[in-house]
Formats: sequence, structure tokens, C-alpha cells
Amino acid sequence: MDKKKLFRALSYGFGRTLIGICDAGARVVPLSLLYWFANVIGFLGYHLAFKHRGIAIESLTRAFGAAAPAKEIRRICRECFNTMSGAAVEFFMFMRYPERIRRFVEIEGVENLEKALSKGKGVVAISAHFGSFPLLLSRLSLEGYKVNTMLRHMRDKGLDQLFEKKRDMMRVGSVYTQPRQQCVNDSLRVLRNNEVLFVQLDQNFGTAGVFVDFFGAKAATATGPIIFSRRTGAPIVPMFIYRVRGPHHKIVIEPEVLFEEGLGKEGTVLAMVQKLTDIIEQYIRKYPHEWGWIHKRWKARPKEEKQSGGTSL
Repeated sequence: MDKKKLFRALSYGFGRTLIGICDAGARVVPLSLLYWFANVIGFLGYHLAFKHRGIAIESLTRAFGAAAPAKEIRRICRECFNTMSGAAVEFFMFMRYPERIRRFVEIEGVENLEKALSKGKGVVAISAHFGSFPLLLSRLSLEGYKVNTMLRHMRDKGLDQLFEKKRDMMRVGSVYTQPRQQCVNDSLRVLRNNEVLFVQLDQNFGTAGVFVDFFGAKAATATGPIIFSRRTGAPIVPMFIYRVRGPHHKIVIEPEVLFEEGLGKEGTVLAMVQKLTDIIEQYIRKYPHEWGWIHKRWKARPKEEKQSGGTSL
């Protein structure tokens, strides 16, 4: 087995072990100690996941630059690992005790979602890998909304099947990005059934995306959800979830974001992607520890930057 395959096997094994620990802990650890348990996992992750910690610190430095000293960057990074471990533990805890979701997850702006759905064309819900986003989906599902999330298949098939099973338990549909044509068909079906299609628009999308400003640097971003909206007339509604304290979370559903007309087809799509990216950035700036900084958001670079010798993250 070559080094790459060995590293991948070890990574999958570590991931399955970590998820197993979170699942077991959510079953046996009292709620009063659950977040202490999650912080222990976050502490271990911060100190043991050298590669991901390095990516997070580099991403934070790129985003905030001189505005945040190195000490603050590391503090946010540590909190980011605690957020991720807390979200993992909560995922299993809330799935086992769904009545706690209504108790601990508050919704603000539900009238914005109702207004958008009243048009009968579905809703493209734009968000990010921000906070305990599975709770957002579960809370909306418990309120009777038909919710579907767009996502990639995980490389580890065992974990992929586990999480799909959990989503099914909460009546949250899965729209996979591959195969591409199936993704398109499923997305259009969801919107035509006047359902919610939840899309996280904060991932590097390589050369297939458009480049928009994100923390002062160009970031490749997907256009598919915006094109689906233009094609079907489905309103675009941003929504986010963040932790208030302990197990208490707040979902914020923003008003519909409208397209700017008169810019041409490509210009209109680009302007909307920038608008939505700006909203995502605003939430990350306000709650920086809630976002997944371990992702290489600025990995893909525009052609003109490559030609001038620019570097990538």
C-alpha cells in the first residue's frame, strides 16, 4: 500500500473512530457534561490534526490579516475545532432526542420563508458550513417544511450511509451533486414540488465556478443554485444557525434576495453570487468560530492571477 492510500485509510479510520466516540458520548454523557465532552474532543482535534489546524490558521490569517494578531487567530482556530466537535456530538444527541430540537433551537424570520413558499415555486435556501447546520434542517423539518440538502457523497461509504440514514430519520431529503444530471433533475423536482433546497455556497468550486470577492480575495463559487432559481422562479432565501449558549441555538432566516436586472445573463448571475457571498461573509465576520476554516476556500485561482504568478492557499 502506497503512502497516499495508507494516509487515506488512516484518515477514514480516525474519522469513523471520532464519529463513534461522538455517538457513544451523546448516548451516555449527561446533557450537563456533553459540551465539556465535546470540548475535550475539540482540544484533541486541535492538537492532533496538524494539517487541518495549519489550513485553518492560514485561512484565518488570509481572511483577517493584520486586523487580528496571531494570538487571536489561534484562539478562533481553537474555538472552531470546539464548534465542529460540538456540532458532531449534538448531531447524534438531537437525533436520539428530537424533542430537544424544538426546546433548544429558536427560529427568527420564519415569515420570510413562508412568504417565499407562498409563491409556489420552492425555495433555494443559501447558507454555509456554519454552526450546527444539521439542526437547522431538522428544526425546519419538525415544523412541517419539506427540506432537502444538496451535498457531495463522502469518500468513506460507511460514514456516507450513516449520515444519510440519520437525515432520513429526520425527514431531510438528500440531493447529491453527482451524477450531475441526476442532481439537476432532483433539484428541479424539489423546487417544482414547492420544497426547500438547502445549499451551502461557501466551498471552493474550482474552475467550474465564478470568482467573487470573499474576505478581499477571489474565491471560486458555484452558480448552479442561482441558475436553478432563475430557471424555476424559486426565491433565494439565506438562512443560518449559530450557538447562543450551551445547547441553545438560533436560526435566522433572511428576507428573499432579489436579482439585479439589466446586467445580462452572466452579469446577473455573477452579481447574485457576489451578493450571497457577501451575506455569508457578514455572518462569518460576526461569528468567526462558527465557520469551517479547515476548508481550502481560496485554493482555485483565476487565470489572470496564475499568469501573474499569484499564489494559492
